[in-house]
Amino acid sequence: MNLHELNAQARTGHIQEINLIAIEGGDYLLEARAHGHAHALTDVRGGRLKVHSLVEAHHLLRGLPTLPLHLVHWSVQDEMCGMPDMPEEDLKLPLSGRSPGS
Repeated sequence: MNLHELNAQARTGHIQEINLIAIEGGDYLLEARAHGHAHALTDVRGGRLKVHSLVEAHHLLRGLPTLPLHLVHWSVQDEMCGMPDMPEEDLKLPLSGRSPGS
């Protein structure tokens, strides 16, 4: 899903939330959730849309209807030595509304 498609889907009420997924190196991927399914946001070349900060994400999302926005860190429990077996859970934090000026 590109930003144009995201905008159209958001305006029709099909998008439930947008997630900003933290990845290695301090970058983030964006995904939209529609009808319970995750849809990766893509750039103009069709690759995964990567942003370098929350400010950059807010800038890209400017003009969209206000939607819940979450910061997601995938579980790292499987990479930690000596951790007891426990169900893995991602950390998902709601972010406040759009940045000032957007």
